[in-house]
Amino acid sequence: MKARFEELDFQPTPMGELMLRRRTEAGTGTDIYEVKLGEEFLMSSLFTVAEEQMATLGLAAASGDELDVLVGGLGLGYTAVTALGDDRVRSLEVIDALGEVIGWHQRKLLPVSPALVEDPRTNLRRDDFFAVVRQDPAADAPRYDVILLDVDHSPRHTLAPSHADLYTVPGLTALAQHLNEGGVFTLWSDDAPDEEFSATLASVFDDTQAHVVDFDNHLTGGTSSNTVYVGIRR
Repeated sequence: MKARFEELDFQPTPMGELMLRRRTEAGTGTDIYEVKLGEEFLMSSLFTVAEEQMATLGLAAASGDELDVLVGGLGLGYTAVTALGDDRVRSLEVIDALGEVIGWHQRKLLPVSPALVEDPRTNLRRDDFFAVVRQDPAADAPRYDVILLDVDHSPRHTLAPSHADLYTVPGLTALAQHLNEGGVFTLWSDDAPDEEFSATLASVFDDTQAHVVDFDNHLTGGTSSNTVYVGIRR
C-alpha cells in the first residue's frame, strides 16, 4: 500500500529547511506534490492554474516569433513548462537561488520535470534572480522578450527582506533594462490586486494590467484567486 505521505527530499538551505513531499489525496488517490520551507508551505501541485496563467498571459502580451524568456523561480516547474508550450519560445532560462530545487527537476522527481529538462530550449541556472536584475546588463549580456517572476508571495509579502527593493520604481527600472524594447514583465501574486503596486508598475511599464485569476478550491468548497501583473517595457 502506498504511504499517504512520502518525503522525496529534505535539505538544509540558507533560507531554512527545504522539503519536497508527495501525498496521496484521500478519496481521489491523486498524487499531490508540496514544498515546505521551514514551517511555511511554499507551493502545491494542487493549485497551478495561476502559475500557468502567468506564462500564458505574459506570452500573449509579447510580440515576435522568436522569444527569449527568463523565469525567476523554478518551483514545481509549471510556469516554465507552460511557457515551453508556446512554439514562439526560442530559449527559456530559469533562475532559482536553490540548487536543491534545480536538482529535483534534474532527478525528474516532479511530474513536469521530464518535459522541462529534456527540452533543448531550457537552461536551469542557480543564481539570485534579484541580484541579477539589479545589475546593469553587460553589453554582451542577453536581453529577454519576456520575464516571468514567481518567487515572493506578493510585492508586500516577500520571502526575504532583500527582495523588497525590486517592487519599487528603481527596482523595476533596473529589471526593465534586461528586457528588449517592447518586452513583457509578468509577476504572480498571492494577494488581491494592489493599487499602490499597480501605480508603481505603471510608472515604469506601459499597458499595465492586474489580472485576477480565479480557480476552484475544493479544500474550502469555494473559489480562490491570485493576481497576475503584466507590463510592457517603454
